[in-house]
Amino acid sequence: MIKIAVLGYGTVGSGVVEVIERNRETVNKKAGEDLEVKYILDLRDFPGDPYEDRLVHDFGRILEDDEVSIVCETMGGVGAAYEFTRQALCAGKSVCTSNKELVATHGPELLELAREHDCNYLFEASVGGGIPIIRPLNYCLTAERIESITGILNGTTNYILSKMEYEGADYENVLKAAQEKGYAERNPEADVEGYDACRKIAILSSLMTGKNVDYRKIYTEGITGVEPRDFEYARQMGMSIKLLAVSRETKDGTLAMVSPFLIDAEHPLHMVNGVFNAVLVHGNMLGDSMYYGRGAGKLPTASAVVSDVIDCVRHMGKVIMCFWDACDADLISIDRVEHRFFFRVKEGSENTVKALFGDGLEEIRLPGDVRECGYITPVMTEKEFADCYGRLGDSAVGCRLRLEA
Repeated sequence: MIKIAVLGYGTVGSGVVEVIERNRETVNKKAGEDLEVKYILDLRDFPGDPYEDRLVHDFGRILEDDEVSIVCETMGGVGAAYEFTRQALCAGKSVCTSNKELVATHGPELLELAREHDCNYLFEASVGGGIPIIRPLNYCLTAERIESITGILNGTTNYILSKMEYEGADYENVLKAAQEKGYAERNPEADVEGYDACRKIAILSSLMTGKNVDYRKIYTEGITGVEPRDFEYARQMGMSIKLLAVSRETKDGTLAMVSPFLIDAEHPLHMVNGVFNAVLVHGNMLGDSMYYGRGAGKLPTASAVVSDVIDCVRHMGKVIMCFWDACDADLISIDRVEHRFFFRVKEGSENTVKALFGDGLEEIRLPGDVRECGYITPVMTEKEFADCYGRLGDSAVGCRLRLEA
């Protein structure tokens, strides 16, 4: 009998207990052992809950109980979650987590602690929720040299952009609707400003390079500047707008960034809409492979946590290899990154635009629109574009968007 403790009885934590209990026969069969949730740690009481008898308020009880061999950390944050995870690993208890913030901040340290104490630190649920992506990178694609990872990694922003694209709704109204449906938090900053996607691509980039990619050094831009007007131009060009998290190996180092991009209809991520997420991985031998599904939600995320629990049981007493060293990856400056760019200007600004950007611009006009005009630049560096765009002054309208090849 394998005894488990769940830290945090919120959305994901209660889902972990539900998955283990509802799928008991399947879970036990695949683990090769019977699993039992012995403790549920939370500061709150849950009178009348069917698992109320397993509730504890003191982590010390879990830490000191030698029967508990696996801990599921679903608390979130980097305060108590970090301390409890560190103590559990030092006590030889494997930890499975959905906490992307903790993994992105302390991943190499916690993996090293697990190695030192012959246990495991697994985090499949931290990036794609119910989408398997960590395990494919660690197991299935080990013969590949991963050259790039591009993902739609946040369901909230993808839902908002999809509504703006297909219904012509404005950002504020769609955000309010997303909050009412439970797709967005009351404070949506982490989602709409790209911080959530940034932490996730930092984790994937670290696994891609084998070195630590600090999320605080990743250029990150959210969707708050995207307007319905931008989708009209996108439609005119046969494109869509997606918030992409991109990681790519270049001859000068690793590119990692989060930003809204224009992608054409041939791009594999073009038709990923609503709350769905997808991760496109390009290997030097396999080429493209894509992983698609619900990137968040109680049961999809909990299912991923429990899959890690099963992996821990199967490898009891053995460390599962994960190549993520503490040394920092060589990230290239955003200034040196090259893209084509789309931007809009007021009608009558043509001469200014051409004087700044020179030849090679592609002009985009909406039928019957005499108020403004759009342009696509040739390939240029971020710095070159920023210098020219900044000098447009009041001629520029709306946001500028990058084009993803």
